[in-house]
Amino acid sequence: MNRTLLTLSLLLSGAALAGGADTADRGTVTVNGSTVFYKATGAGQPLILIHGYPLSGELFKNNRDLLARHFRVITVDLPGFGLSRAPSAEASIENYASTMLGFMDALKLDRVVAGGMSMGGMTLFQMYKMAPERFRGMIFIDTTADPSGVAEKANWLGTAQQAQEKGVASLVDILMPRMLTGQSRMTMPNQVAHLGSLVRQASLNGAVGGATALANRPDANPVLPTIRVPTLYLFGAEDNLTPPEVGMKMQMNTPGSQLVLIPGAGHAATFEKAAAAAQAMRAFALRLP
Repeated sequence: MNRTLLTLSLLLSGAALAGGADTADRGTVTVNGSTVFYKATGAGQPLILIHGYPLSGELFKNNRDLLARHFRVITVDLPGFGLSRAPSAEASIENYASTMLGFMDALKLDRVVAGGMSMGGMTLFQMYKMAPERFRGMIFIDTTADPSGVAEKANWLGTAQQAQEKGVASLVDILMPRMLTGQSRMTMPNQVAHLGSLVRQASLNGAVGGATALANRPDANPVLPTIRVPTLYLFGAEDNLTPPEVGMKMQMNTPGSQLVLIPGAGHAATFEKAAAAAQAMRAFALRLP
């Protein structure tokens, strides 16, 4: 079983792993050959948040406090990003999903609420396809169920090539206009600096593998009508990478789901308008049976 836990290393000694509430505040697990770093805070039912490309769990740093009043919030660095490590530049959305399910096995997390932003949302679609029984509810943030079209695929493969030729840091300038609205980029330099630092932290394996995974991602549209748990689509109203219309189409094809738009937010809505995003996620998760 390729999700089998190979190694579990807790950074805080003496922490039990009897479930989400007892998960150590930070640690690493090794799954599918990758070392996966996580942070956890708060108490209660586990809420896992999966970042987009090429960021890390620190995308959600300004969402944690509000959510942690009600949930055990667990943010994860996908292999090759943040403090996680990938053994090679070979990656796929399906492998990220398998790794994340293995991560849940390692921390003995049975049924969770999970949220995924952009590439993290694509990963979450595949996690549900593989193991729908593991979820109480799902939050898809500024993402899409569509596979890459011809032009988008070429763009992501070009991103991988640029990372190889010019280094991961060279991606900051081309990705930031996709992440934040123009107003935020001009008036909130701290936001730009933080997201830029997350991009620079990605390894070359992560940057190349993630871009390749995005270029070759599977069509998740067939998953939508099979979803049987409460589902929230959360989108920045000014997202120019996965526009609100993408969220509307997915919501219409997902039984019983809802769509919330965040005014004044672009693709990185959970960071750009952190309070509004956290409030929407909290309101949704608190209503779950």
